Amino acid sequence: MAEYDVDLFVIGGGSGGVRAARIAAGYGARVVVAEEYRMGGTCVIRGCVPKKLFVIGSHVHQEIEDAAGFGWSIGDVSFDWATLVANKDKEIARLEGAYTTNVEKSGARIVKTRAVLEDAHTIRLGTGETVTAKYILIATGGAPNHGPAIPGIEHVISSNEAFHLKELPKRIVIQGGGYIALEFAGIFAGYGSDVTVVYRGENILRGFDEDVRKHVRAEMEKRGITIITGCTVTKVDKHGRDFTSHLSGGSSIASDQVMFAIGRHPNVANLGLETAGVAINPANGGIQVDGWSKTSADNIYAIGDVTHRTNLTPVAIREGHAFADTVFGKRPVQVDHATIPTAVFSQPEVGTVGMTEQEARAQFSHVDIYKADFRPIKATMSGRDTRVLMKLVVDGLSDRVLGCHIVGDCAAEITQAVAIAVKMKATKADFDATVALHPTASEELVTMRTPTARHVRQAAE
Repeated sequence: MAEYDVDLFVIGGGSGGVRAARIAAGYGARVVVAEEYRMGGTCVIRGCVPKKLFVIGSHVHQEIEDAAGFGWSIGDVSFDWATLVANKDKEIARLEGAYTTNVEKSGARIVKTRAVLEDAHTIRLGTGETVTAKYILIATGGAPNHGPAIPGIEHVISSNEAFHLKELPKRIVIQGGGYIALEFAGIFAGYGSDVTVVYRGENILRGFDEDVRKHVRAEMEKRGITIITGCTVTKVDKHGRDFTSHLSGGSSIASDQVMFAIGRHPNVANLGLETAGVAINPANGGIQVDGWSKTSADNIYAIGDVTHRTNLTPVAIREGHAFADTVFGKRPVQVDHATIPTAVFSQPEVGTVGMTEQEARAQFSHVDIYKADFRPIKATMSGRDTRVLMKLVVDGLSDRVLGCHIVGDCAAEITQAVAIAVKMKATKADFDATVALHPTASEELVTMRTPTARHVRQAAE
């Protein structure tokens, strides 16, 4: 008789947990996945996928405007928010079904309930049933963080609610300066809302390359989005269907909706972590893990946003796969968290991989910068006032390309390909030896020959 009911119990049916379950089941493990909400997790249900669908739709009005320069005469157009939301919901339901089917096809079993740890090998389900497992994987993800409980915080929505609004707000205030805040700013502005972004820092996109931060802000402001920095929302008043956001600088903004996108926190509460001997990382509030994603309990692992390491869906998937390979496939794999490409689907779009100029200058004695700032070919006919940024950060001694930063149409698609070269430690000479693909914006990456800046750090005496 088996010592445990199952070989692996996965808490969380998001992208990382599902990948781990499927791969482990493929190795012959008896696997159960517990998900209390909907299969697919944040990314599929209320994150990356619906966000990207909203972004695509929000571009249409601008495309219609740009079409005039190419000879198209388009009459009156209309937009219906309810149709967008309904069609998005259909696609998300389809994807949820696909996630469920794929898990079950792998041989793993799904239980639609909450799961809490009773000890290092025992899980209590919301039904009252208990299950014992040789290994447990925690993949519960994260949730929006509203920050301090300011007066009127109950009137504020997060990105979760933004996907299900009954109508498009005519005016919206969005607090935050990162991925989610800027992506929704572009979404709402694209559909016709009057958008104001409020951010506490001196400029948006903290942690990104300084040139990227400046470029994105300038482009967003050209598109009519108001960006207020060095400020926070301190109070929200409700007047019927309207809201007034009071700012720390003393001013106030009237709107139909107030949204906070000021970060996310890992879902670690009420999981029974203490009883199972699973420690929290005091530095970030996530579950503490080692390079193998193992927690302080030998048989319990954690992956994805609940660890608060690199909160990106592909990273969670890679961690889940590596866990299953290591524990059940007897093929030890550690995930390399360096040089991970990322994108911000703001408008304009951002794609980046590797080091920023600031990071490179702090680590390397000689840093060369290659930068191009130009009007894209489409804008020469559409007449739109917009520019593209391409930037390479290079080690001036080894010639290795340390980072690539792009702002403009298709930045994410371009960056995914460039990330391969950066991961392979390609040199600037390798880029230069690559024949340009013309006419494209990305050809600038292989045609920039002269550094726009060269930084040499003097050795300390």
